[in-house]
Amino acid sequence: MKKRLDDYRDVVLDEVVDLIYEQAHKLSDKHVVHVNSTYEGGGVAEMLKSVVPLLNDAGVKTGWRILFGSYGFYKITKEFHNALQGDELTLSAEKKNRYEELNANNSSFMHLDHDYVIIHDPQPLPLIRFVKKKQPWIWRAHIDLSNPNQSLLSYLKKFIVMYDSIIVSRESYMLPYDMHQAVIHPSIDPLTLKNRDMDEDRVSKLLGDFKITQDKPIISQVSRFDRWKDPNGVIRVYDRVRKKIDCSLVLLGSTAFDDPEGEAIYHDVLNQVNEYEDVHVISQANDNLVNAVQRASSVVLQKSVREGFALTVSEALWKETPVVASNVGGIPLQVKDGFNGYLVEPTDYNKCAERVIKLLSDPRKAHKMGVNGRKYVKDNFLVTRHLLDWIKFLGEI
Repeated sequence: MKKRLDDYRDVVLDEVVDLIYEQAHKLSDKHVVHVNSTYEGGGVAEMLKSVVPLLNDAGVKTGWRILFGSYGFYKITKEFHNALQGDELTLSAEKKNRYEELNANNSSFMHLDHDYVIIHDPQPLPLIRFVKKKQPWIWRAHIDLSNPNQSLLSYLKKFIVMYDSIIVSRESYMLPYDMHQAVIHPSIDPLTLKNRDMDEDRVSKLLGDFKITQDKPIISQVSRFDRWKDPNGVIRVYDRVRKKIDCSLVLLGSTAFDDPEGEAIYHDVLNQVNEYEDVHVISQANDNLVNAVQRASSVVLQKSVREGFALTVSEALWKETPVVASNVGGIPLQVKDGFNGYLVEPTDYNKCAERVIKLLSDPRKAHKMGVNGRKYVKDNFLVTRHLLDWIKFLGEI
């Protein structure tokens, strides 16, 4: 069904929707295009699925292109992704050539002649080098750039400085370059299958389909199977919690086409949980199941080691479920310690387990935090705010 901006009047104030229409009218003669590396899997594609059609409905002509890549290309760009978040990297001439050649090939059929071109993350970054640039190009980096591998950043700089602006998810990710940079926080869409209201019978039916029972508290983490999400750390936390309170664990995720490491990590997690009866590891891109698991959970974890933003945090808070999460990346923008959840250091498994036990032992506190969480997300991290940020940014640049 076509996304309509007016549908959000049931979620936010009419004044917010009216303001989006009003501001969008100033861009009614412009044409915008977004380019990223995949249509499915991960927060970037998910946000674009809402932002693009809603901008169109508001009156801003907006398109979306996908970079056509190969397994070998995405293996390289996954290494780049990891290195931009601080990993070591062997940067060979072969990797550089493959990275640039694929972008050069894509540039020949993308026809990026719009008024604004917005490039998401490292995969399509070099496209700018292979086109006749006549308009503002914006690089939207969704990952944590606060401690990048310097050799990789030095190589990518020759592409980055060709852009008119960089957008990041928080101020500490800005690069030390003399160029225009801005912050736009990501958002969730409250009307998608993943986030819309769901009654208890539907929740129970979906959980039952995967043999997840509700006879004991559920703790969960919903994330791609990625080592930065620390699924093995989640298991370590669960092992500590279950010795104090009988509970079950759900690890729900999927793998993205542009992430070749995901499948191996999923199978590694399966091997780690063989000794547990009440651990469910599910690899499936099932938005209804995500919705049900986040609603049924007593506590949602986000045990990331590094994190660009982690929209799964706002998803859980929107469903009035308190979150215990790592104090990294964009997570502390969403979790206010003691207000709608708890923040812990990524490697402090004992503290993380203590916080989970505290919430499981005090349902009234957990409920209050959940109520606080939904309101905080409504005020700060819904797609309506995101649309206004984009419209304002494009109008200014």
